[in-house]
Amino acid sequence: KLRQVSDLSDFSRGYWLRELLCRGEEPSYVQSSPDGQHLLLLQKSRPPTLPRVVAFQRHSIAGADLERSWQPPQPALVGLLFLQSPAVLGSWLLAVVWEHGRTEVWHFVVAVGWQLLQTLELCQGARARVVSVCSQGASLVWCEERPPLGAPSDMSKCAFRFCVCARALEVGEQGVQLGTVRIVLHNSPEYRVLASPQHIFLVPAATGFATTSKFLLIWHPEKAEFTITAPSAGYIHSKVLRSSSESDFRKLLLGSVGLLSGFAPLDIHTSAVSSSGGLLLMSTNGSVSIVEPDGTQRHIIDLEGGPLAQGSPVQLKTFGSILACVLVGVLYLVDQNSGRLVEKEVLSMKDVHFLESQGEEDSIQLLSQTGIYSFSFSKPEDSSRPEPCLVEMVFEEACRYYQRRSLSSSKLTVEKLKKGGTFQAPVVLAAILQHSLHQKQKPARGLQDTYTKLLSTMNLELQSYMSLELLKTCVVCAPESEVESYCKELVEQEVSRILQSDMDKDNLAYLNSVFASFPKAAWKATRSCLQLQQNGDGLLVARATPEVWKKVLCQPQLEEVGQNGMVPLFELICASFLRFKPKWLPSFVELTQQYVSSSWSYSSKEGPEGRVPLYKRALGVLARKNKHGEADDEMELELLLCSKRPKAVLQALHLLIHLKQWQRVVEVAEKFSKLSPLLNKEIFITLLAEFAQHRELDPYLDRLWPLCPAELTASDILTMVLQHLPHSQEDTVPFSSQRSQLTVGLLKPLLQRVVQRPSVQDEMYSDALQSTTLPPPTPPREH
Repeated sequence: KLRQVSDLSDFSRGYWLRELLCRGEEPSYVQSSPDGQHLLLLQKSRPPTLPRVVAFQRHSIAGADLERSWQPPQPALVGLLFLQSPAVLGSWLLAVVWEHGRTEVWHFVVAVGWQLLQTLELCQGARARVVSVCSQGASLVWCEERPPLGAPSDMSKCAFRFCVCARALEVGEQGVQLGTVRIVLHNSPEYRVLASPQHIFLVPAATGFATTSKFLLIWHPEKAEFTITAPSAGYIHSKVLRSSSESDFRKLLLGSVGLLSGFAPLDIHTSAVSSSGGLLLMSTNGSVSIVEPDGTQRHIIDLEGGPLAQGSPVQLKTFGSILACVLVGVLYLVDQNSGRLVEKEVLSMKDVHFLESQGEEDSIQLLSQTGIYSFSFSKPEDSSRPEPCLVEMVFEEACRYYQRRSLSSSKLTVEKLKKGGTFQAPVVLAAILQHSLHQKQKPARGLQDTYTKLLSTMNLELQSYMSLELLKTCVVCAPESEVESYCKELVEQEVSRILQSDMDKDNLAYLNSVFASFPKAAWKATRSCLQLQQNGDGLLVARATPEVWKKVLCQPQLEEVGQNGMVPLFELICASFLRFKPKWLPSFVELTQQYVSSSWSYSSKEGPEGRVPLYKRALGVLARKNKHGEADDEMELELLLCSKRPKAVLQALHLLIHLKQWQRVVEVAEKFSKLSPLLNKEIFITLLAEFAQHRELDPYLDRLWPLCPAELTASDILTMVLQHLPHSQEDTVPFSSQRSQLTVGLLKPLLQRVVQRPSVQDEMYSDALQSTTLPPPTPPREH
């Protein structure tokens, strides 16, 4: 598989190239030109040899050579960048950037060789020092150190002395020029900048402070937006910086400092940009992950060979969907999409460097001390055939399932499951899937009888899975105008699938992302899964199964929700109701309570009501709205009343009193006083206190007095009235003209009602008092 394609003799000065590669000094930096015809070698030599950068041309192209060296303490070279030429489409320029900001722009002309077009000053300040630079199209982006005037000798005290800048390269009749400086971020710590076609990744320097080495920054030049992300937590926050005053590092982090302080420091040994535009990260223990431009992070694979010492050489590069990595003398080829190891080859060469493979999709090129080698590999199977990947997923899911339920401390692995033994279910399922999916239209052959019976039972599930895979393919391949309709259908199937499975932390996090990314589609999917509709009377009804209700009511522990802001499913659904169908929310809460009351005993610790009442959870969603208006007050009232809990009813009553909606106050009192004598008494006492303070309830007294509890006496009523009378600043004379005063005439109907009805004690002894029979005769004594 590994074959030599060049012994370097086809390069100009090939003998010297071999000599530089064989010196065995510090690792060299090698970069090939976009057309693959030029090789640039940066040699960090030890004294007395000077460090240098040398260009070699392939196929012995004649012309002037490019060689630059420098003598410390002269400024060192910090970047070799190939930029798209703005003047000629498809051509390129070479920018050689030095530490003090001087930039040499070179161009190669056939039969002429390397020509220096222009020498430019990248930085504006004389004391500035470039620490990292990258190119994006025809622009340069760099991080520079700007020591403040009068800076102390201990520069560590000036942590935020760096600045990230951008500048366009312009080629015209006057030669090569630099555009105006754009301040991307100032007052920042030191960052290493890496460019993808559309985004710039800012990776903290290894010497950075612990407080600023817990997250990455992603700059989106077209939107002038920064995204904050942490590999340990994923996407955190995005902010558009519209002016230079907003481009301050500390202002960018102002709303996220508390959250970021709890994260673990970054563990980054090697970083590189993938061909898809993501940032590849390898940790010191050999774990490889990718950070996408939107801030999300995905684990790819864990490679052997860790822990890695700082400075130990590691090569990372992607070729299409294949991730190539050279680690401790071993070449790993990994399918970047599925994380599967495609090839593993032990290399006999000591130091190797990846080169661009021109037009070859199933091979990669490696530069070593003895020449250029091509490594061919078998491409992973087409992603439209899901059998191998699906089987792996079965075993991985089984590992998680059994590990959660295992009492053993030993870790369960996919390899142990594949060997069979104790756990037969994943082995059986994998066998069924391999046969049924591979032979889509043919009957399954070679299966055991028990497997065949199980296959017939699972037939509908398999058909559902295949239709889902087909739908995913449609989403990927569909034109932009049709993507939305496919996404709606896909979201509905995904929400339905999760509601049929265990509601663990991962599934809940996935649902949160679905509801956030596709709110309308998720709302429609929820309505479909719960079978929500209005009946003939206009009442909301749900025909969901008990299993689905249990998933809806699942409330994770606080430690499971954690700092990533996951919201329980019930709250997600309530938020969807508020957004798309607010008037249905109280009815939904009432329906949910009816299910709870029929499934769990009142205030059971096992049921959802044993923790936080459902109406309070719904009120919590309402409270998180940015704006609060009259419609929200009405919604709060409806949620309180639909719970029918005494405390909630009294809270609603007080809210109505605060809003001075006296007609509704009386209606609520009449309706809910019938629920219990205790609630009836609390409602009446509340309204009697209001009656004593003002005259707003006077038009409704004929409806309030019948609510008076039987156990209240006239003296009880007078005592309560006196306690709640408003305190007057002046001694008013009898028969005052103030109409707001309480008079005995207003109380008279109530007092008469109380006095005329029999007391509770009279009712208890009424039978005995009205009896005309004499006491029973004394029984005869026994002598």
